[in-house]
Amino acid sequence: MVETHLQFDRRLRTLGRKHRAMSRGYSTRIRGDGLIVVEPRRLRFHFPARTVIMLFVGFFMFKGFMLASMGPVTYNHRLATLEKGTVVEQGGAWIMQIDAITKGMAEFIGPILR
Repeated sequence: MVETHLQFDRRLRTLGRKHRAMSRGYSTRIRGDGLIVVEPRRLRFHFPARTVIMLFVGFFMFKGFMLASMGPVTYNHRLATLEKGTVVEQGGAWIMQIDAITKGMAEFIGPILR
């Protein structure tokens, strides 16, 4: 009696695992002998490329807005202040330095702000 109960529990665990796998999606295929077989889809890592691109665009727009609103002299003065700070502040100064994209954004946003 105990053995049959253990087998029953094992079958229940197996069915639960299969059910969880199928709930995430499945695909069907027909074998050579005509039997339809349902298999769970494998989970694949989906890299959110659009989100990362939007974050980069937003970051460069932010840098361009800061440069356009402060002006290059004040912006560089604040970067110089950051470069004298801690390691984290120095990293921030390196990231926030003026580059071609930031300069182009500032030239585009500048007339809109004035």
